[in-house]
Amino acid sequence: MQFQLNDVTKKLPKHLHKFVVKQPYEEYTAQNQAVWRYVMRINVDYLSKVAHNSYIKGLVKTGISTEGIPHMVGMNRILKDIGWAAVSVDGFIPPNAFMEFQAYNVLVIASDMRTINHIEYTPAPDIIHEAAGHAPIIANPEYAEYLRRFGEIGCKAISSAKDFEMYEAIRLLSILKEDPNSIEEEVSKAEDAVTYLQENMGELSEMAQIRNLHWWTVEYGLIGTLENPKIYGAGLLSSIGESAWCMKEEVKKAAYSIETADINFDITKPQPQLFVTPNFAHLSLVLEQFANKMAIRKGGLKGIEKLINSKNLGTIELSTGIQISGVFTNVIADENNKPIYFQTDGFTALSNRDKELIGHGIESHKTGFGSPIGKLKGINIPIENMSPRDLDAYQINEGKRIVLEFEGGVKVEGDVITGTRDLRGKILLISFENCTVTYKETVLFKPEWGIYDMAVGKDVVSAFSGAADINSFEDKSEVSKTKTHKIKYSNKQKELYSLYESVRSMREENIVSEENLTIIFNQLKKDFSNDWLLSLEIYELALQHHFVIQEEVNSYLLVLQKKETYKKLIENGLNLLKVEQSEI
Repeated sequence: MQFQLNDVTKKLPKHLHKFVVKQPYEEYTAQNQAVWRYVMRINVDYLSKVAHNSYIKGLVKTGISTEGIPHMVGMNRILKDIGWAAVSVDGFIPPNAFMEFQAYNVLVIASDMRTINHIEYTPAPDIIHEAAGHAPIIANPEYAEYLRRFGEIGCKAISSAKDFEMYEAIRLLSILKEDPNSIEEEVSKAEDAVTYLQENMGELSEMAQIRNLHWWTVEYGLIGTLENPKIYGAGLLSSIGESAWCMKEEVKKAAYSIETADINFDITKPQPQLFVTPNFAHLSLVLEQFANKMAIRKGGLKGIEKLINSKNLGTIELSTGIQISGVFTNVIADENNKPIYFQTDGFTALSNRDKELIGHGIESHKTGFGSPIGKLKGINIPIENMSPRDLDAYQINEGKRIVLEFEGGVKVEGDVITGTRDLRGKILLISFENCTVTYKETVLFKPEWGIYDMAVGKDVVSAFSGAADINSFEDKSEVSKTKTHKIKYSNKQKELYSLYESVRSMREENIVSEENLTIIFNQLKKDFSNDWLLSLEIYELALQHHFVIQEEVNSYLLVLQKKETYKKLIENGLNLLKVEQSEI
C-alpha cells in the first residue's frame, strides 16, 4: 500500500487504491524546492490581497509552509483534524475516480513538481496546484462540504465513450508539455489530437458537463461581485501568472449559473472568461440544480440511452427499488418514449439499496439480463402495489402457469417458481421456468435458456454510472498506461542543483558565509548564466546579512531582467524582497 491508513483513508474502496502512488520526495531537486518557495512566497504576498479570506487562514490550518514542498504524511496529520486526507497520484486520473476520492473527503495530489520553465503556469497537475491550491480552501467548512458533495454526485455522472479518449489525450499532452526533453513534433501531434476531440465530442455527456462545472468553480472560480471578485479556484491560486491575469479587465467576468455546464475549457491555455459566484452556498445551489437534471434523479428512457451510449458499467433502478447493474445494450420504448424493456450484455448483478441480492450476482447472470417495465395490460394496479390477495386473484403465485401481457406489448409466459421481496414486503423479482418472453415478432427469452428472472417495476426512476454494490464486480478499470515522464538530468544540471542545495542549506541552518556565498555566485555567473532564481536566493541572503556582495548580485539580476523571459519573474522577486526588508 502506497499510503497510510487513517480515519479518512481507511474508508476508501479498494478499487481506488491502485491510483495512489508513493510521493517521490527524494526525487525533488533543490531547484524544485526553490521553485516551490518562490511561487508560494509570491502567491502569499499577492493572494493576501485578492484571494478569498479563507485562503491565508487555510494555509495556516493545513500546515502548508512557503519554505518547502510538503510531505504527504505531514499534511495528513493536519488534514485529519478537519475531516480530510490527501493521497499522492501520478498526474491526471480518470474523472470518475477523481470525483469518488472527493466523495470520501480525500484530496488527490499530483506528486510531480513543475519545472522552472513553467513556474508561472503548468498544463499538468502538480503539487503546487494540489497542495497549495486545493488544500487551503477546504479549511472553509461550507466549501469543503460543496467539494465532498460534488464528488458524491459527480462520480455517478454517466460518461460517453469519447470522454475516456479525451482524458487520455489531455493526460498525454500535459505530460509532454511539462517535460523539457519532449520532442516538439510529439507535442504538436498531441495538441492536434486534443483539438480534434474537442471539435468532435458531439453532445456533452453528464461527466463532461459536471467536469465543466468543476473547472469553472473548483479550479478557476471567483467569488464575490462581478466588479470586485476574489479568487478561490485552485488553478488560479497556484498560478502566479493567471492569478494576476484573471484580475485584468480583458478577462471577462460572468455570473456563475447552471448554464456554465455547457461551456468547455482548454486546459493548456489561460482562460478567456471566468465565472463569479456570490458565495459558497450558491455553488451548492447550482450543483443541486444540475443534479436534478441528471439521470440519477430523472431515470427514464433518456437515462438508459445514456448508459447504452457510455458502453460502460452502469445501473438503473426501478420504482420498486430493484437495481440492475451491467453494460446496457438495448432498450425498447413505446410511442410515448417510455421504456418498456431493457437488456444488458455479459455479467449483470441485481441489488436493492446498493446491496446485492443473494443469489443474483454475476455468477447467476453471466450472459446478460432483460426485463419488461411498466404495468400489466387491462389491470390498473401495478404488480409492485399488489397485495397477496391481488396476486392470488391474478394467479401470480408459485406453481401457476401464467401469461403476463404488459401495456407496452411485452408478453411473459411461464411457470412461476417464486418471488423475491424486500424488507418492506414489496415484490422486487418474479422467477419463472419454461418461460418465453416476446415483443411483437421478436423473441426476447427462450425456455431453453433456463430460469427467467423478471425485475418488477413500472418506471425507471434512476440511472447512473458504476455498480449499485461496488463489491458485485471484479475491478477491471486500469491506471493509464501513459506515465508521467521522469525527467533525466544531465551532469551539468546536477551541478547546478548542488549549488541550489548549498544555498538552501545555508538558509535553513542559518549558517551563512559571505565567502561561500560569493564562490557560489561566481560559479553561477560563469557556468549557469541563464539561471535567475538562484541569483535571487543569493541576493535574499546577502540582503538579510548585509553582505557587500548584495550590490553586485542586484546589478546582475537587473541585467538578467532585460531578458523578456525573466523580466516579470525577477521584478516580482525583487519587489517582494523590498517589502520584506521594509517590514524588518
